[in-house]
Amino acid sequence: MDWLVRMNRAMDYIEMNLTGEIVLAEVAHKACCSSYQFQRTFSFITNVTLAEYIRRRRLTLAALELQNSDTAKVIDIALKYGYESPVSFARAFQSLHGVTPAMARQEGIALKAFPRLSFLISIKGAEAMNYRIETKQAFEVFGIERVFETNGDSDAAYTPAQLWQECHANGEVERLAAHAGDLPSYVNQDLFKVHGACSYRETGSETFPYMLCAFKSASSTTAGYTTVTIPEHTWAIFPSVMFKWEQFDETIETLYKRFFSEWLPTAEYEQVDGAQLEIYGGMGELGYVELWFAVKKIASSESLTGE
Repeated sequence: MDWLVRMNRAMDYIEMNLTGEIVLAEVAHKACCSSYQFQRTFSFITNVTLAEYIRRRRLTLAALELQNSDTAKVIDIALKYGYESPVSFARAFQSLHGVTPAMARQEGIALKAFPRLSFLISIKGAEAMNYRIETKQAFEVFGIERVFETNGDSDAAYTPAQLWQECHANGEVERLAAHAGDLPSYVNQDLFKVHGACSYRETGSETFPYMLCAFKSASSTTAGYTTVTIPEHTWAIFPSVMFKWEQFDETIETLYKRFFSEWLPTAEYEQVDGAQLEIYGGMGELGYVELWFAVKKIASSESLTGE
């Protein structure tokens, strides 16, 4: 239950600062995790990005103030909720509510309200989650790395999925596989040669690294690639069943969502800063994926103050 306490403590901080500055690093601190981990957890559980949730909450409160006060100026409400001008506020307000701020004051006008979120344990179906816990010594991966924005939720944002598409199209995935050499002994020998790794080093509170990577072995050719060392970790590993490749997006999203919303809140483990790995395999038209999350046992004496 410690996980729930920490997540709700982060939501308390957001709620208390909707009319001021919300520091993402402080949000993450309240939840005892990194900014990247918190935002990723939040989006998988709620199906909305943290930035969009904050925007919706602020515009919900702004609409209530417009309805409840005939004297408050639109410019003052706009500034109160973080908008630099009435124009930007009106654009955001109409995008969410479907009406202008001025129209919101009319009696009987329909508006939208997004309530404060709270995290609770939800009793779901009896579908089993397959996983295993493994401790692995430090190992090296190498490959093609890019740094992405944590809040990359605009249509123009560059994503890891686009990196994969580009590298398949230009042949980089095949070249990396050819340079991978033999798979090391600590890896299932039936897996593919190219995988995905993210959050394996610090790049700033608003960004995260992602790499199309191969496990480094004695027969690997690493020249021209980025090489990183993954420290020794205990890993919670979640395998998929075999699936058709056209079901890939749905399959990996379901694995991520079930880890964050079902397993992590009730397990005696918590995530630690370190790599998350997407390990791929398959044969012909059928694919296979494992998600590796670096975790540690929750100490029974852990403080819930977050200070």
